[in-house]
Amino acid sequence: MTKSTVLTLVGSLRAESTNQKLAEAIALNAPENVDVVIHESLGNIPFYNEDIDVEGQVPAAAAALRAAASEADTLLLVTPEHNGTVPASLKNAIDWLSRPFGAGALSGKRTAVVGTAFGQYGGVWAQDEARKAVGIAGAEVLGDVKLAVPGSMVRFAETHPKDDAEVVEQIKGIFDALAATQPAAS
Repeated sequence: MTKSTVLTLVGSLRAESTNQKLAEAIALNAPENVDVVIHESLGNIPFYNEDIDVEGQVPAAAAALRAAASEADTLLLVTPEHNGTVPASLKNAIDWLSRPFGAGALSGKRTAVVGTAFGQYGGVWAQDEARKAVGIAGAEVLGDVKLAVPGSMVRFAETHPKDDAEVVEQIKGIFDALAATQPAAS
């Protein structure tokens, strides 16, 4: 069986981010045939500016993100909710991945969005906004792959998501949904 790669982009840059911990739990619970890679440098990517997106001059962090996304089979965005929407770091990554328009690393890329947030809905507004942005950017949005964990600051204050049985079960559901949407082998 061929191993597939899921590139995971975490929208929070905070050291003790519950979304980073959720991404770690996802990686730990991946099936043997799935390699989950958490991209570590969204905070190092300059804000998208067409003036610096010039062949041979693309900032190294942006070029590395594009290369990683191009090589991945699936993208998984793990997002908190900042003022009812996606954090700037994640939106910036989407902007870099969307270029050049129609041929960027997001073009046709299977993409799912999950996350956790302090509020009672688990960041669903941010997740919806992220799905909208990547869809407009050309990704194949996997709308059936969902996970929104509410109350993250309290729920994960003393427990890592990898040790939360309910979250682990929901993570298994993510991989079941990803497998169900996997394109047929050619």
